Amino acid sequence: MKRVAILISGGGSNMVALVQSMTGDHPARPVLVASNDPAAAGLAKAEGAGIAVAAVDHRPFGADRAAFEARLLRHIEAASPDILCLAGFMRVLTPEFVARFQGRMLNIHPSLLPKYPGLHTHRRAIEAGDAEAGCTVHEVTPVLDDGPILGQARVPVRPGDTADSLAARVLVEEHRLYPAVLRRFALGERGRLDL
Repeated sequence: MKRVAILISGGGSNMVALVQSMTGDHPARPVLVASNDPAAAGLAKAEGAGIAVAAVDHRPFGADRAAFEARLLRHIEAASPDILCLAGFMRVLTPEFVARFQGRMLNIHPSLLPKYPGLHTHRRAIEAGDAEAGCTVHEVTPVLDDGPILGQARVPVRPGDTADSLAARVLVEEHRLYPAVLRRFALGERGRLDL
């Protein structure tokens, strides 16, 4: 049984989708939900599901990302995860942190990578006149939103879409895609899944 730690920064909807999927014959179980924001609503949801939680506020560390990560790592390493899932974790991780979990860390991104790494993905897709948008689960590498793609789900961009309306439809697909990729990843499958 693989042990999964999940990093969040906000409400944790993708974390909840992952946690709810890890039951029955699933090859993994959640062992920790950690956040860079002690007020993240997702922490209470994880506690309510009986999962250990930890919070390390990044703000007192200022620009010292390594010091923040060292404190966060104490909690992560205490949980001994086999897999680390970023689920709306809004901090850029140092190459040293990424190297520690290379090949064991997943992220979900709200665009069809390699299009639109970084922020404001839905607005950028609409402004570019794209016919479709979507989400991508990928392995994390030191380059932002650039690791091997493990899965994608697509949604059409509709006439009159706003960034918010498109984001809402993409989020539904995120909640389908991430649990499906995690299950395969925990079984050792690295092939791409397209939903």
